[in-house]
Amino acid sequence: MAAPPTEGFEPAATQALDFAAVQVERLVRTRPDAFPIYTVGGRWHVEDEAWTNWTEGFLGGLLWIFTRRTGSLWWRERAEHYSRLIEPRRFDRTVHDLGFLFIPTWKRWYDLDRDPALLGRVIDAGRTLALRFNQRGRYLRSFVAHESCFIDIMMNVGVIFEAARATGDADLLRIATEHCLTTRRHLVRGDGSTAHEGIFDLDTGAFVRPGTQQGWRPDSSWARGQAWALYGFGTAFRLSDDPRFLDTAYRCADYFLDRTGEVAIPPNDWEEPDPPRPYESSAAAIAASGLLQLAKIADDPVHAARYRDGAVAILKALCSPRFLAADTPGWEGVLLHGVYHERKNLGVDESVMWGDYFFVEALDRALDDAHERTTSSSNHASALESAESVGTTRSQPTGHTPRS
Repeated sequence: MAAPPTEGFEPAATQALDFAAVQVERLVRTRPDAFPIYTVGGRWHVEDEAWTNWTEGFLGGLLWIFTRRTGSLWWRERAEHYSRLIEPRRFDRTVHDLGFLFIPTWKRWYDLDRDPALLGRVIDAGRTLALRFNQRGRYLRSFVAHESCFIDIMMNVGVIFEAARATGDADLLRIATEHCLTTRRHLVRGDGSTAHEGIFDLDTGAFVRPGTQQGWRPDSSWARGQAWALYGFGTAFRLSDDPRFLDTAYRCADYFLDRTGEVAIPPNDWEEPDPPRPYESSAAAIAASGLLQLAKIADDPVHAARYRDGAVAILKALCSPRFLAADTPGWEGVLLHGVYHERKNLGVDESVMWGDYFFVEALDRALDDAHERTTSSSNHASALESAESVGTTRSQPTGHTPRS
């Protein structure tokens, strides 16, 4: 009989989290107030091209995860500080990435403290992002052009759902829902694969063609976009309870798992013949966290088990020396073999900040899930109490706590 996927996983996951905490602590101490996007030769750089300014929430998000896990004042002080550094961007109308900025930071802060003023920053960001809505095409436009919609925006539309839930604003709910339905119709294909970009006619709002900025071709399957989709549609279902979004999340997740198979880690694009690099670790990290979310919200045990097992298989691979930088001297990131923008040759075969963030988020979720499942097997009542406390500081904090 095969061993269960989680067997022997928790010690490796805990060690990987501790290593990640050490790396993040070093970054914060040596480069205070910097928001690097990717490494160059294993060292974090902030001077190189960014393409677009979308990643500043991930470092703060890492700090909030370590705050929750440890209860450490050192982590909390820096989590609050890095969140405040990006606070003015809640009114930034130049990007489609306000979910990436404010869900890992201000929403996590609010989940811990329940201060309505903190949620107000998330609401502001949601309202600002909603201003990008194209009424004719019923989509949120990308930063590239008014006629462009990215699959990535599925990871950001959640901030509009959060604002709608907090305020009861029916128009915000309509905008978020219509964007998801447009993406579902035009960017998610019949087999569950996704296009990176959709191009629309600005006069009529009609869909014109698929496109891509980072995949091999417009009709190919860019792995990170696939991960954005399975995670983003899962979040849309969690925040709206619309079963159409759960169905779409299932199809995107099944495609990711079927195409990746036992290897667990995808290339940059599955359709690219003879890709120059076999792995894109950040896509795997995003998918692992999204799959764990899907396992929690799935409406049947078969889907839940498949997505949980798939996530653990990915995390086991990412915790191995091939992908975890713990045994790579001088490397400043957490995960090896990530890719930012292959076409532009930015952050290729390096650490990327979102890869490290979603890896840590997935490990945190997996360990919480394992704890809840273990507790449930011995004491069902304790498991219910544990489930209700998700989002608050543990009564017995664990993990690496830096020295002041």
